[in-house]
Amino acid sequence: MAAHVWFADLRAGNRENLFDKLERLLECAELPQLVTRGDLTAIKLHFGEKGGHAYIRPVFIRKIVKQIRQAGGKPFLTDSSTLYPGERKEAVSALTCGLQNGFAYAVVEAPLIMSDGLRGTSSRRVPINGELLNSADIGQEILEADLLVTVSHFKCHELTGFGGAIKNLGMGCSSRQGKLEQHSNVAPKVASQLCNLCRACLPACAHDAISFHEDSAQIDPEKCAGCSRCITVCEQNAIQIQWNEEADKVMRKMAEYALGAVSGKENKQLYINFITQVSPSCDCYGHSDAAIVPDIGILAGSDPVALDQACADLVNQAEGLKGTALTDGHEPGGDKFRGVHPAIDWEVTLEHAVKIGLGSRQYILNRLAPAGESW
Repeated sequence: MAAHVWFADLRAGNRENLFDKLERLLECAELPQLVTRGDLTAIKLHFGEKGGHAYIRPVFIRKIVKQIRQAGGKPFLTDSSTLYPGERKEAVSALTCGLQNGFAYAVVEAPLIMSDGLRGTSSRRVPINGELLNSADIGQEILEADLLVTVSHFKCHELTGFGGAIKNLGMGCSSRQGKLEQHSNVAPKVASQLCNLCRACLPACAHDAISFHEDSAQIDPEKCAGCSRCITVCEQNAIQIQWNEEADKVMRKMAEYALGAVSGKENKQLYINFITQVSPSCDCYGHSDAAIVPDIGILAGSDPVALDQACADLVNQAEGLKGTALTDGHEPGGDKFRGVHPAIDWEVTLEHAVKIGLGSRQYILNRLAPAGESW
């Protein structure tokens, strides 16, 4: 069955600015009707990495917060710790990064709460009916929330072809262990040249998998449970993930993890994608490269698969920008995602998401009429 997707372009004027237009888009997507008074509402987004600038502007998030609060909900912004060492590997660093990128209460008018706790380990296993996985390790605060509003910056991605609602769900709502499960099928390894024998990792391991030798720590792959706690505490960045999982398998695991993220939230979820500053790579980098297509608009809907498909179609229908990372498919209708990452079959995520029942690739695109006009 085709799902309804609501689309607002970025035209604005004296009659209606873009913030008012976003509010009207959310009303069309029936966000107020999803809110029951008192709902603890998780607004899942990416706080952005230090040095990047393509993440969604906090002033737009404030408009979403306002509408939820007006409907009687209690919104909070949430993100999860990263698997890799960096600016957002645990709550203190991640929340500091979010505040520095503008997601302060004074701007967004909502508190920031990490979805997976202080060190990315506050999570719960939920059963899923996947082909590769039968459970997913999801951040506790995502599962505890009454309503989930997922706000995503739609862009290209070097591993999955594109990143949108499904990636924000599957990768963004998982714990550190969940992220490791999606990216790797082997234990982390220790870069001996970086290890300073500080032994901070030893008490972090609950499985007796770490031992010390003359010049470095070592991890026993037979004992390692893949919890990734040792990665968080290593200030030398000596404990490293082995990014060995094949791209198509990462995409399928990610779609299955998305099932876990929405567990128990039937009819209590909404997805909003911003097709702006469509960068060639993930927002997790400490930089943002030039956009490969002009800014297109904002889309919303209750089906993450239909929403991502609609966004991908709009990006591919656009004319590619010269002098960017886009090397092929510049013409309207050209495959922009393969034009940046030719080895990645980005449609695997969408195909598998349909197969496991996450949503439909069929959609009806409802374009927001100019202010004062009817549909």
